[in-house]
Amino acid sequence: MTEGTAQRTGAPTELGVAVLGMGNVGAEVVRIITENAEDLRARIGASLVLRGVAVRDLERGRGIDRALLTDDPAALVRRDDVDIVIEVLGGIEPPRELIRTALQQGKSVVTANKALLAEYTGELATAAAEANVDLYFEAAVAGAIPVVRPLMQSLAGDKVQRVAGIVNGTTNFILSAMAETGADYDEALAEAGRLGYAEADPTADVEGYDAAAKAAILASIAFHSRVTAADVYREGISSVTAEDLASAAKFDCTVKLLSICERVVGDDGRERISARVYPALIPLSHPLATVSGAYNAVVVEAVDAGRLMFYGQGAGGAPTASAVMGDVVMAARNKVYSGRGPLESTYASLPVMPIAQVPTRYYVAMNVVDRPGVLETIAGEFAKHGVSIAAVRQEGGADATRLIVITHRAPDGALAETVSALENMEAVTAVSSVLRMEGTHE
Repeated sequence: MTEGTAQRTGAPTELGVAVLGMGNVGAEVVRIITENAEDLRARIGASLVLRGVAVRDLERGRGIDRALLTDDPAALVRRDDVDIVIEVLGGIEPPRELIRTALQQGKSVVTANKALLAEYTGELATAAAEANVDLYFEAAVAGAIPVVRPLMQSLAGDKVQRVAGIVNGTTNFILSAMAETGADYDEALAEAGRLGYAEADPTADVEGYDAAAKAAILASIAFHSRVTAADVYREGISSVTAEDLASAAKFDCTVKLLSICERVVGDDGRERISARVYPALIPLSHPLATVSGAYNAVVVEAVDAGRLMFYGQGAGGAPTASAVMGDVVMAARNKVYSGRGPLESTYASLPVMPIAQVPTRYYVAMNVVDRPGVLETIAGEFAKHGVSIAAVRQEGGADATRLIVITHRAPDGALAETVSALENMEAVTAVSSVLRMEGTHE
């Protein structure tokens, strides 16, 4: 269902808004509501009136009228004069209970909370449907980049086959710096921290948790099935080395942390979902290879629309607030014109394919003893497990050699068995890196 076009008799002339959270995003949301009041009223057909802002510390209100501040978000949500709740607190609790309460009381909700949505979209969407109100979350994935609404509305008549992209700015900044300067991971992470791209505890970003939450949301929308963060296979970038980036360049590739959601047909002919996050080599000719710094990009492939690419700032106070306010305008218009946003669609209920069954290509780097017959023995081990070799590069000195193998497509489980066997070979002193390779069709 989409918003209506006829303003109902007795439609409100003003709508009360509650903002939960006053971090970088919350502060920008309040600024936009305040500074752009007249434009927003013209676009909506009613005025947005800020009823209150929930903060953790009343002494740090960022210049907001103190009368609007409260440290009791539950009381703010329950107020009768609040029509729309904007949640930018982050985390699971108390946002989950606050949002559920708001929805049950007939208030529309706009949230940027990816971690919450990756686990509880079904519960919250059901509450919104039962109360006939809106739950919008464009800002939960890729900041200012509009990708949720195109998937839910613009491509609603098409069949999405694949959604893949760079959805975490911190990791993209780190990998871009490593590729451009030759810095190692620790050096690039430290630089990201100095520039404000990495949190004091960067675990959620660098270990792929943030990207996995976003992948779960994208897969759920694209494939009309409920996918949670626990369903998403996840690897981070902390084991990627400067040597890996240098080797990738020799194969005309770079390394990016990718979130990939796609329809996969299994050996039994059944359609499943693959949802995965990991660092991967991609050709320099691929559109995602040129996405550098803290920018994000998402590529959507659909049967009839073909390939679409969405690119822009994936984080930051103002960009994310822009996405939040787009949702606020939609929710407010629906209040004024008796409309309703899109409902959750889970009719397909596709199962998630285990990572062991997902086929892709691989980059395997290992240190081997430099003696006759070693390459032949290693190639035989790959063949034994059904993994075909596409290319081999040999680097190194007199005593040990760094051997890099690029494979053709093979199931992940077969590659894992191969690597396990290699690690037990006398001629292999260490398997130093195993990365997947995306964006090719070999």
